[in-house]
Amino acid sequence: MTRSLQAVAYRRPSVLESAAGGQRLGLETSRGATPSGVRDHPRFFAGFLTSPQVASAALLAVADVAAARYYQRQLRASLDPVVTGNGDRLRFESFSGCCGVYARLDVMEAGLDGGEVGHGTTNVDVNNPLREALSRIGSDDPLHMRVGPEELAVTTLDGPVVEKKVPLPDRWLRGFAEAQVTAAGFDLRAELPAAEAVRFLRALPRAGTRGGPRWVVPSGSGLRPTTRAVPGAVCLPGPERLVALQRVLRHATALRVYGPAVTGGAAGTASAWEAVLPGMRLTLTLSPDASRGFSGEGGVLDALATDEAAEDAELIAVLLAWEPRVDVADLAAASGLTSERVRAALVRLGTSGRVGYDTAEAAYFHRELPYDAERAERHNPRLRSARALVAAGAVALDGAVGTVTAEDGHVHRVRDESGVLSCSCLWWAKYRGGRGPCKHALAVRMVRRGVAAAGGDMAVVEGDAR
Repeated sequence: MTRSLQAVAYRRPSVLESAAGGQRLGLETSRGATPSGVRDHPRFFAGFLTSPQVASAALLAVADVAAARYYQRQLRASLDPVVTGNGDRLRFESFSGCCGVYARLDVMEAGLDGGEVGHGTTNVDVNNPLREALSRIGSDDPLHMRVGPEELAVTTLDGPVVEKKVPLPDRWLRGFAEAQVTAAGFDLRAELPAAEAVRFLRALPRAGTRGGPRWVVPSGSGLRPTTRAVPGAVCLPGPERLVALQRVLRHATALRVYGPAVTGGAAGTASAWEAVLPGMRLTLTLSPDASRGFSGEGGVLDALATDEAAEDAELIAVLLAWEPRVDVADLAAASGLTSERVRAALVRLGTSGRVGYDTAEAAYFHRELPYDAERAERHNPRLRSARALVAAGAVALDGAVGTVTAEDGHVHRVRDESGVLSCSCLWWAKYRGGRGPCKHALAVRMVRRGVAAAGGDMAVVEGDAR
């Protein structure tokens, strides 16, 4: 696994301090992207939180996920949350060190008072003293929040005084991309009222459990467990990974559950769990298994493998404009591309952290991760292997069948059967479509697109396996 050290610099530590008429929460920002270009310490908001106690608990939940590993817990994990100003809301995002849990807090207009929200994305410092101070907020006394430096600090401080160097694995970046691709395939499956949400979440185990994936199915106003996937069921993989929601349970007005459509006998799937809070939403998205991070799901590989999507992504990126809701139809009209090509371009942009997906609004949103996220494509092992196979001339096409001679000399057959691509390799035999295309399918797809671009016959290929 490739990793590097990421330097995150702040002018001073974030702090919660008492002031006349209430408390003041100062969240310090690092280097980040804005509409006017990259800035060292952008300022996105200065105003009041309408529900200070709730917002503090929810922000701590996001920080909990950033500092957690739900698998191989003995290894180090902690990256400061990412904050995005989208003009009408603030979004705080984090990803667990094991790449299996994605957390996002959306503080909407109703949760903010007295200040305009700027545009851009950066890291925000959430240090241990701040965590302790936020956990002691016990009332809804006025709380002023500033995201970014004090106005005077811009001219009175010379350079950063706080710097953190944290490991930044490539799989963490890929996980951010895969999580939004996965969530784009979710629909709302259940909505529990507050009392049922509390009952359900408090009954979940706190420690890891063995065995296959758990499933729940809507029943009345709640959820009941089921031993297998049935239509309408939602997978609950590693239920102990929802522990961060415990911080906001008593403030939640509802719990919404999202997941993909499943059929009987389906393997474990990802799912999203959203606590509806006054003026805000806290969402945890879980990978299909506690030991299986989002980074290996392969949902972005088809888009990465196309030159067309790369060109389209450059055009779509210009049109994003830090919108809190990216409408595919509007982008298609503005760009002259089909909706399908716009979606592929958005997936491509997601691989470099430039868009996320909001399950509550069933829409993409614009953000720019403050990392060298282009590495997510350069270091994707299946994509690199597929390109190497193409470069070596290892792919031969014959109608709906492609044969790929692998590095070890074995010949694999990639077959398109009614729009479903199968492969004779071990990856397909093991996952059968559950973790994205294999390197052989990707290689076949690349070669077929090359034939089509040259004016030859093209068959549409969708793939799986490695």
